[in-house]
Amino acid sequence: MTLPKIRCLAIDDEPLALQQLSGYVNGVPYLELVGSCQSAAEAREMMSQQHVDAIFIDIDMPDLSGLDFVRSLAEPVLVVFTTAYSDYAVEGFRVNAIDYLLKPFDIEEFKRAASKVKCQFDLLNTPQVSRLDEDDALFLKSEYKVVRVDIKSIRFIEAMSEYLRIYMWGQGRPIIVLLSMKKMEERLPSRMFLRIHRSYIINLKMIREVTKNHVVLSDDTSLPIGDLYKDTFNAYIASKFLAR
Repeated sequence: MTLPKIRCLAIDDEPLALQQLSGYVNGVPYLELVGSCQSAAEAREMMSQQHVDAIFIDIDMPDLSGLDFVRSLAEPVLVVFTTAYSDYAVEGFRVNAIDYLLKPFDIEEFKRAASKVKCQFDLLNTPQVSRLDEDDALFLKSEYKVVRVDIKSIRFIEAMSEYLRIYMWGQGRPIIVLLSMKKMEERLPSRMFLRIHRSYIINLKMIREVTKNHVVLSDDTSLPIGDLYKDTFNAYIASKFLAR
């Protein structure tokens, strides 16, 4: 299976640094530069108009810092931070950055960061689970092991950057896997699971009650219903609703 090129944005408020960064992206065969931006606002506008897989972004920018920009994104992307200040390293990794490039960096350092991006991209975009029936199980990579997951025991699934947390009935600690929400949603049986928020998929059999903007599961977990998913969720409830 041949994966598509990784669609990238280069973001830096310094023109010369942006030119160099853009040139580095163009110099890596599996990366595709879809835009160069000198501000977070410009990047946000560009990302609203086209799909972006990864961003290479300066942290210290005048309108909005790279860290705050990444925190504000509604949909996660793969992130490599670039900066002249080493003090930002810890903060960068707290927002799940793939790597951190300290300026000035050369093409070889950039290629090493790009290789890490490719590894994550390949894992997220290579199918790792097969289509399921309600009585089936799936096998997923978690913490260097392959674990069996009985789908009937899944309470809900939470997106966490490029990872998923799978909460199981009777287990306090979630199973953490490197997989996209879209891939998981496509392979779970639609009669049993429904996405109610950009960050949550629930097991419909676990619903205990529904309020205006939340679903309460049988273990008292309360999860929000996202605006984009309300119509689909309300249609499901309406199909099961019994009234006088």
